[in-house]
Amino acid sequence: SENVITCDGSVQHLSCDTGLINVMSAIYGRTDKRICTTGRPFSEIQNTACVLKIPIISARCNGLRQCEFKTDTLGSPDPCNGTDKYYNTTYNCIKGRKYVVTCEDGYSTLDCGNDVIQIINANYGRTDSTTCSHGLPDTILADTNCYASGTLSIVATKCNGKSSCTVQASNTTFKDPCFGTSKYLTVSHHCLPHPTSVTCEGDNAVLTCGAGVLNIHNANYGRTDSTACSTGRPSSQTSKTDCYATNTLTEVTNRCEGKSSCVVPATNSVFSDPCYGTYKYLSIKYSCVVHSEFLFCHHPFILFTKCLKPHIHLFIYTNCNGPSAAGRGVARTDSLGSDRRLLTDTYHMGAHIQRKRSTQTRALTL
Repeated sequence: SENVITCDGSVQHLSCDTGLINVMSAIYGRTDKRICTTGRPFSEIQNTACVLKIPIISARCNGLRQCEFKTDTLGSPDPCNGTDKYYNTTYNCIKGRKYVVTCEDGYSTLDCGNDVIQIINANYGRTDSTTCSHGLPDTILADTNCYASGTLSIVATKCNGKSSCTVQASNTTFKDPCFGTSKYLTVSHHCLPHPTSVTCEGDNAVLTCGAGVLNIHNANYGRTDSTACSTGRPSSQTSKTDCYATNTLTEVTNRCEGKSSCVVPATNSVFSDPCYGTYKYLSIKYSCVVHSEFLFCHHPFILFTKCLKPHIHLFIYTNCNGPSAAGRGVARTDSLGSDRRLLTDTYHMGAHIQRKRSTQTRALTL
C-alpha cells in the first residue's frame, strides 16, 4: 500500500503506475507532533488525538489511475479547532479494472463479454485541464473542481449486472455541475462472473436480489460434472455428466425473471427426469438489475415497430412520463412465452424495468 500525507491547504496527489486507485483510509486531523510543523506555533501541534474520516477522497479517487486535488477545496469540517491539521491517505493499486473516459456529448459502451459489469466509480465533470481539451479555449477548461453529484448511482443503475451498457456523457444524463465548463465522464469498472446458484436434487433454489430484480441467463437441471452435489453418493449416481433437462431455462425464467426473489424446487416433478439413476442438481446463472425509476405511458404514440425475430416485436414510444428523462428511450417488447402467453417487457434507456404476463394464451400478430 501507499501512504500520502499532505499539509492542510496543499495539493494531494495519488497515482498508480499499474492498476487503479483503491483508497483504504483517509483522515483529516493530527496524530503526530512531528508532521506539518514548519512555522506552526507549539500550541497548534500538541493535540494528537484529532481524527476525522474523509469519505470524499475515496469517492473522488477510487478507480482512477491518478487523482489530484487541493485539500482546502474538500470542505472538510473542523474536527479540532485551534489545531493545525493535515490529510493522511492510504491506498493501494488494484489490477484487473477498466477505466473509460468519454468527452462531453460522446457515448461509451462498457462491455464485459460473458461476464457482468460492476461499477466502481464514476464522475461527470472536470478534474484536470488536459483531458478532453484538444482545440478548446482555456476559459472552459479552468474549473478542475467539477463533480456531478449522483453520477455513480446513475451509471451503476444503468450498467451493474449487465454484460454491456452504453452511457452518454451529457447534461441530459447528468445534471450540469459547472455551467460554462467543458466536461467529460470517467467510469471505472470491472467484469465479474455471473452469480451461479447450485442446488442439489430435492432441495429448493432460493434466488434473491434485494432492491433489484432477477435476470436469468442460463439454467440446467441434470449433471454436467462429477463433483457437484456428490458428497455421500456412489460413483454410479455421479458419473454421467451429459445430463440436461431441456425445459430448465424456460421453467426458471417463468418463475424468477423480473422478480426480486424466487424459489425453484430442484425436483423431477418440476423439470422431469432427464437421466434416470443419476443424482442431479439445479444450476442457475443469473444477475441482479437495479432500477431507480418507473415510467408510465399515457396514450403513448408509437414511433415505430420492428420485428426482432419470430414472435418478438419491438415498440418505441414517446409521450411517457417518469421521474426523469420523460419520453426518451422508452421501449416495449411483446413476445410469446413457451406457454403461449403474451410477455410484455418495458425498458427505459436500455434497462428492463417491468415484465407483465397475460392470463390468456394467444398468437402474436402485428
